[in-house]
Amino acid sequence: MIVRLAGKLEFVGTNCVHVASGDFAYEVLVPAADVPVLQTQIGQVTNFYTIEYLEGNAGFGALTPRLIGFLRPGDRDFFELITEVKGIGNRKALRALSVPIAAIATAIVRKDVKYLVSLPEIGKRTAEQMIVELAGKVEGYATEAAAVGVRTTTPLPIRSAPIEGAIQALVMLGQRRSEAEATVDRVIQIDPSLQETSAIVQAAFRLRGGPR
Repeated sequence: MIVRLAGKLEFVGTNCVHVASGDFAYEVLVPAADVPVLQTQIGQVTNFYTIEYLEGNAGFGALTPRLIGFLRPGDRDFFELITEVKGIGNRKALRALSVPIAAIATAIVRKDVKYLVSLPEIGKRTAEQMIVELAGKVEGYATEAAAVGVRTTTPLPIRSAPIEGAIQALVMLGQRRSEAEATVDRVIQIDPSLQETSAIVQAAFRLRGGPR
């Protein structure tokens, strides 16, 4: 089983990346929340904490090996937790991670069904099931510092998916969360029409005079 993969990041799509390692290039499925950060790392050696599984119907002999990759081991652990919830498979869980795990965990802790339903693939019944089955299991992820791999007791505020994704991208690129929040808030104030995470991140770079 492949549990970690390091290699040159050659391509970043909307839900997968290509990683060159040795004589091979691997397709790795990734959460949408990580895409803005990964787009800034094309051409660089990147480390993924992975889950390997077989996708398809064994009864028909049609099984395809898949790799899912995460930038942080804690994200992989959280993913494995939510796939234990009835009705949530690997693909559904991956699409649901459109915002950082700290925001999802905070919504679970707060029993915020409305926020969970706003995630891709998550309906009202599934959201309620997540809250019931994950109660007492995700509090450690529902912190501000969870976004950068350090656990504290300060819960993350719940934000819209594109805004939270942009903040997470800036944090991964070296900004403190408070600085990233202030930058994104300023960007949205200047141009409220921005609706995509990637567009918000690019506007934040321009505002701070960073890379484009």
